[in-house]
Amino acid sequence: RGGALALGWALLTALPVAFGLPHAGTLAVQLVTAAAALALAARPGPATRGLPPDGAQEAATVLGWLGFTAGCASGVSALGLALDTRGATFTVLGLLSALLTGVAVLATGARRTAAAVGAVLAATGLVLATAAAAGLGHHHTALALLLVPAATAALGAKARPVALAVEATGAAVGLLAVGFAVPRPAYLALVLALGGVIALATALRPERRRFASWAAAGLSLAAVWVRLAAWEVTTPEAYTLPVTVPALVVGLLRRRSDPEASSWTAYGPGLAVTFLPGVVAVWTDPAWVRPLVLGVAALGVTLLGARFRLRAPLLLGGGVLALVGLHELAPFVVQVVGALPRWLPPALAGLLLLAVGATYEHRLRDARTLRERFSRMR
Repeated sequence: RGGALALGWALLTALPVAFGLPHAGTLAVQLVTAAAALALAARPGPATRGLPPDGAQEAATVLGWLGFTAGCASGVSALGLALDTRGATFTVLGLLSALLTGVAVLATGARRTAAAVGAVLAATGLVLATAAAAGLGHHHTALALLLVPAATAALGAKARPVALAVEATGAAVGLLAVGFAVPRPAYLALVLALGGVIALATALRPERRRFASWAAAGLSLAAVWVRLAAWEVTTPEAYTLPVTVPALVVGLLRRRSDPEASSWTAYGPGLAVTFLPGVVAVWTDPAWVRPLVLGVAALGVTLLGARFRLRAPLLLGGGVLALVGLHELAPFVVQVVGALPRWLPPALAGLLLLAVGATYEHRLRDARTLRERFSRMR
């Protein structure tokens, strides 16, 4: 029966060429063929009546996939024929969306998933055709395309068997929308922000997709950065602080739930994101405001690290404070060293070595005590 189905599909496909049917007739034959084949893909069971039970299931699977493949091939062929006419394009895309949705509802297994993905792609084509017919620019088309991931996120909460595939296809359409919006930074920021909202709504569902929460955070952060770039903001802290603040909040919540968690894991990434670019900016910034603010922040973080016995804040804050102090004091040190006699620095270094040597045992005990205290920190 599979061979008969394949032969029948081939004959119907070749029929318009053999009889020289006009464009409309060829399109109609392709649509009828697609509808019939996809109907078989949705319910192949009746075509297997009369077969033994063991062979009926296998035959249904083969006939279902043959029907699905033939229906999709005829649908794509019909779409290619319809692209030169606006009305025909809308008709074919709408019909394909309805047929594939029906297969996704009635079929089972992998065929249902494939049909659901095809329905999303057909709906995407319908959105693109609508945007083109309305004469929308690329940036407005990007906003229209976001309707697809928004719809897949809403349907994914109910269409459990195919939810992941449908949402992944919607996410791919969202990436297409981002590509359409790239030439216009303002619209790109808006598309990224709306994508973050859709991902956040997905992450807040009862089944909670962990990847969606990371995607929501990344898209929201990217939207902020693109907006800042569109405003020609060059201050690095404007880009890093939106990462540091939520990262520190997450680290604080983790430390509350797991007091044994390392401070490097909880607070290290958040502090480093702002401190390291800030130090680089200090060494290239002749003004005094950034060194002052960064130095005060580093001092506060260092004191908090010492107070609560946290390694990451203590070392990162202390290191940044030392580098900022070195940057600010370096010109004065150079002037003082240049004014001193040449023999004085080596003499002072020698006196320092003598002092350290004379109190070696005491300094060794201090070092051991410091190491023990540091090892007890988290």
